[in-house]
Amino acid sequence: MSEPNPYADGEPEYKWGPAQPPGGTPAYGYPNPTQPGYGYPDQSPSYSQTQPALPIPASGPPAPMGGAPLVSIGDITVMGDSIVTPAGTLPLRGSVWNATDMSRTEEKIPTHAIILAVIFFLFCLLGLLFLLMKEKKTTGFIQVTVTSGGKHHSTMIPAQGPETFQMVMGQINYARSLSSM
Repeated sequence: MSEPNPYADGEPEYKWGPAQPPGGTPAYGYPNPTQPGYGYPDQSPSYSQTQPALPIPASGPPAPMGGAPLVSIGDITVMGDSIVTPAGTLPLRGSVWNATDMSRTEEKIPTHAIILAVIFFLFCLLGLLFLLMKEKKTTGFIQVTVTSGGKHHSTMIPAQGPETFQMVMGQINYARSLSSM
């Protein structure tokens, strides 16, 4: 890219790349010949590779970890006054719970029903009743998220059937009722 344009010598109106914008200062995305190392970030001392960590305000004394779990949703466990996740312990009071159903249920005629329908259709006309056989298969996940105390955790629960979302919503509603106490 640093070599001159080999096609520009015969046609003066054709130039390689976009033209410089009118005015003295180049716009974003245009090369600036006064700056060495075009395309690389500014290596001046004021440039910082990482941002400083923001302090997380403490919401009070740490919650006691005693007692039995009240409800467990995936890898989220609700204790007496706290929520235990792999990301850390969250306060139960004021927590926000969300669930998203990302599962689907498909219904299809199984292969053996089609074979039986063809075979029994040849012998008697009742073979078409085999086409009424249906097979339901549920695939996907239910995503559960909890946010509390400035932290956020999300978990995915595999859907075993069409009733899995209602079961998870029952657990979440119980956790919501605990968080409002």
